[in-house]
Amino acid sequence: MNANETWDPQIVERALAAGRRIREAQTEIGRAIVGHVDLVEQILVCLLCRGHALLEGVPGLGKTYLIKTVGEVLDLATSRIQFTPDLMPADIIGTNVLVRDEQGHQVIRFQKGPVFSQVLLADEINRATPKTQSALLEAMQEQNVTVAGRTYPLAPPFIVLATQNPIEMEGTYPLPEAQLDRFFFKLRVDYPAYDDLLAIVDRTTGGAPAVLARSLSAQDIVSFQELIRSVPASRTVADYAVRLVYATHPQREGATDEVRRFVRYGSSPRGAQGLILAGKVYALLDKRFAVSFDDVRRAALPALRHRLILSFQGEAEGVDTDDLIRRVIEVTPEGGT
Repeated sequence: MNANETWDPQIVERALAAGRRIREAQTEIGRAIVGHVDLVEQILVCLLCRGHALLEGVPGLGKTYLIKTVGEVLDLATSRIQFTPDLMPADIIGTNVLVRDEQGHQVIRFQKGPVFSQVLLADEINRATPKTQSALLEAMQEQNVTVAGRTYPLAPPFIVLATQNPIEMEGTYPLPEAQLDRFFFKLRVDYPAYDDLLAIVDRTTGGAPAVLARSLSAQDIVSFQELIRSVPASRTVADYAVRLVYATHPQREGATDEVRRFVRYGSSPRGAQGLILAGKVYALLDKRFAVSFDDVRRAALPALRHRLILSFQGEAEGVDTDDLIRRVIEVTPEGGT
């Protein structure tokens, strides 16, 4: 952004108003979801950036309920797929079937699968085979599904919210790097704090659950997705985001000693895109019409943690990519070198 560039006041006001409405939706979701404030915010950031999220956490932390609540408050069509080893691609995207039409003639028609929704919950995605996991690639990247040479568009907005268990490895298939890279954020679902767990017990063992208001519509969200791209990020901020991503590559200048030792491949360009796009949403949520360095740092862990591929030594020593990213943030200056 040029320092002398001016912006249409109407666009600025619409964008800031969108930020306020997103906060209202977050508050409404919070009426049903105890704790997980940052997690709810990050899911909304993914949706508004036209991205997808991979949620990692042990069973019983409310991941499925959270995702269903998001769909309810945002008034989006939600479907769920329970991933299992015998799940086939057609069980996700659909298939052509032979049926009889109104005149009694046999015709081939496409029967849509559960991917034709707006919020798709891919529960325990790493339990399906790589062949089945890859059925989501086109939908996640292009919001289309191609079957027998014909392409079917998915209704916007569309987001895949996939869950996986980080501790149970038996009967699971690690996600291929190409699919991991298509997730905008990787989010870690932590165990609730003591007071939050007490509140969860009270809510789930007491009376009827709260009736939630529909705070946004699909049309609102699509409009906000366009508005968010109008939020400016200065060349200095964009340069900072790129240098953070470059510093995750062991062969690049600026890489830390830890990255050179424990990382085999650093973040893809999608990581840099994620830092800036998420920064634009964070700016609006904080009632600002410009991306700051803090906005970029705020997005760094969820946007980059799944894009760092550890070396054999890193895996053997159980290195946490979050620690590597924090160190990169610590040593990378804002204004360049």
